[in-house]
Amino acid sequence: MEEKLVNPDNIQKAHAATFSNEHIAFIENLQHMEMLEPVKLDASLMMVCLQGQVAIHINGRMHNIRPNDMLVCHPNIILEKSVASLDLDFRCICLSKEYLGQLALMENGNTWDVLMFLEKQPVLSLTAAEAQDFCLYYDLIRSGVEDSTRRKRKELVDALLTAFLCESRDVLDRFANFKPQPYTAGSNAFRNFLSLLSSTYPKPRSVAWYADKLCLTPKYLSTVCKESSGETASELINRYVVKDIDFLLKQRGKSIKEICNELEFPNLSFFGRYVKKHLGLSPKQYRAKELGEA
Repeated sequence: MEEKLVNPDNIQKAHAATFSNEHIAFIENLQHMEMLEPVKLDASLMMVCLQGQVAIHINGRMHNIRPNDMLVCHPNIILEKSVASLDLDFRCICLSKEYLGQLALMENGNTWDVLMFLEKQPVLSLTAAEAQDFCLYYDLIRSGVEDSTRRKRKELVDALLTAFLCESRDVLDRFANFKPQPYTAGSNAFRNFLSLLSSTYPKPRSVAWYADKLCLTPKYLSTVCKESSGETASELINRYVVKDIDFLLKQRGKSIKEICNELEFPNLSFFGRYVKKHLGLSPKQYRAKELGEA
């Protein structure tokens, strides 16, 4: 399976960053980041615009980014065509899912509420001081990563990133009232389910499959999902599967039959009914509409 993914490793291979390794990338220009087709974000990305502007499609919606705006995207976001002004100047940090998980951040609030908020509002307007702080952290973290002479380089970078992400979370709290979610067995099971769901490809559509992997019963898993997100486990699975379908149908190089097989649907007829139910059109009709071929 060959997906078009944006993650630190692929950014490194494309020579699209000022510095990158498998865990972190620093991006300051779009010269090598041309997107002819949709790409799926397989990392967490935070970008602040310093000058100029850029218009970018995120999950099918156009967003305009101007000076002092911060773009925050989490894994599984789909980035599409973008248009940037010639004077665009920005700073962007990209962190792999694995590295971010090691830092054990974003667990102090309602993870699901934060994810849903960022899907709807990925662009936040910062104050001039907040944008300046972002650049300060950016320079410090990049310096720490690049300086191989430091004996405690990893510990230093981890500490700087932890402080940076805590500051970013404080900024995020200005835009929404995220209710704290106590650490319970149920909330922990829900976070583990989200992690498994987002990292599995292709995604099984059976609640029992995920429950078995997490050593839970399907009924208990659906209960904790409903309590934490307001949606059942089945509804959340369908939400993520539909994202994969939407992404693949926008890839001109894949036939509908190939997509059906890649996502492990039993046959084209079942796949067609599933797409019609969740996207309102047949796979062929949806692809034509999204690619402007209708």
